[in-house]
Amino acid sequence: MSSHVPPSHRRWPAKTLAALTIGAFGWIAPAAAHFQELIPTPPLVNQNTGATVTLDMTFTHPMDHGPVMDMGAPKRFGVLVDGQTTSLMDRLESISVEGKAAYQASVPLKGPGDHIFFLEPAPYWEPAEGVMIVHYTKVVVDAFAADEGWDAMVGFPVEIQPLTRPYGLYTGNLFSGVVTRDGKPVPFATVEVEYRSNGLIEAPDEIFITQTLKADANGTFHYAMPQAGWWSFAALLEGPEPMANPQGDMVPVEQGALIWVNTQDMPQPSTN
Repeated sequence: MSSHVPPSHRRWPAKTLAALTIGAFGWIAPAAAHFQELIPTPPLVNQNTGATVTLDMTFTHPMDHGPVMDMGAPKRFGVLVDGQTTSLMDRLESISVEGKAAYQASVPLKGPGDHIFFLEPAPYWEPAEGVMIVHYTKVVVDAFAADEGWDAMVGFPVEIQPLTRPYGLYTGNLFSGVVTRDGKPVPFATVEVEYRSNGLIEAPDEIFITQTLKADANGTFHYAMPQAGWWSFAALLEGPEPMANPQGDMVPVEQGALIWVNTQDMPQPSTN
């Protein structure tokens, strides 16, 4: 059972200890959730958008729009189309976002199809939580209304398989997915959800920033997205083996299965 305990649950004792240590000086806000961004522009490709997609890769807290954290060189970056996987490592460009290392890539699409872009970032050391973080991230870009292949699996150690087509969604639609480890469903996995607000939305309270839900006994979860834009679904699982941090100490690993989903407001009926 310990292999399925999300690292977010392991963080609580550290927070509690910190609160007991310096609680006399005031209340301590909970740590914001980390999410690996993999955001395509445009979110869909058609005859009006052109066939080139630019993908922005930033490690940050999307609802708060920061702080941005330094990314190391990605381990894998590619695209899965019609069952064929292509490495895009040669298209990665190092950029700076708010003074921190991030990455970007421009990718021309060769034809219709559901393009599943995927990223395995370098492990990130988070000393405040005592874990190495690896967020296996993907996003699906449909080209020319292909509407086929969006549920294909990249083959990450941990991965979310969408049950709902993860594009062409209206605000308020229900997104469903299955949390998997090594291709098998993870019962009762914890899934964190955040909206990419670009700092334009202020949550009424800290507890609203990261929405939290649990998958059922079959690893399946559901969430209705109340705002147009980009939503991240992150199933956080404890890695099977510890990893060395930059100081050489063996520490736990947070393996995140992430998928980004875009919604748009439904057009209003014509009054003519």
